[in-house]
Amino acid sequence: MSSRLEELFNDEKTTEKIKRKLPYLFQIAELESSRAGKIGMEVGSLRERILTALLIYKFGEENIETEIPITEAEIDLRLFGKGISIKTITGKSLNGVKLIWTVDAKKAKEFLESYYPKYDILLAQINWNGEGALFFLPVSSQLSVFKKIGREEYIKLPKERTNPRGVEISHKALSLIIGEKGSRKIAIEWTKREIEFNAFDRWVDYWRED
Repeated sequence: MSSRLEELFNDEKTTEKIKRKLPYLFQIAELESSRAGKIGMEVGSLRERILTALLIYKFGEENIETEIPITEAEIDLRLFGKGISIKTITGKSLNGVKLIWTVDAKKAKEFLESYYPKYDILLAQINWNGEGALFFLPVSSQLSVFKKIGREEYIKLPKERTNPRGVEISHKALSLIIGEKGSRKIAIEWTKREIEFNAFDRWVDYWRED
């Protein structure tokens, strides 16, 4: 069964808007999350909201469910009732995409032993001053690769006595999934703009209101 998410990648008007606006919106997210030149961890949540807002714009608020129970750790929203996982990564390579966030070695091992792909993935690769992309990775493409290479090669566990904060999908697996017939890609030039930004302005404006 095809995913409605694929419509984002087949609509030329929408893809052009994504190419034009996503770098700008993600740049604002970084500015909002920065302190003394350092980008905070909260930038991930802001990027997720930006991509969720894109889906609300495209498909309508009534077709997006964002109140997902914490027990469903692998999905970020439902689109027409179907679970979607939103992921973002910064850099030229596709290393470090998390499947689940945990620092518990036992939980990571349990995840490895029980995991199989269940949800479509919307993945943004941010590569400032270079080319990145927005990818649609349907569960069919994930399962195809999972069956070909097996869970031991598909999943990358954190090294012992380190604190990398999560279990990753391997670089090999992700590269193969992107190459699958059902996967889609919008190439994006990640160019920063000159933006006058003050993190406090809008809050000061609220205080000024009667």
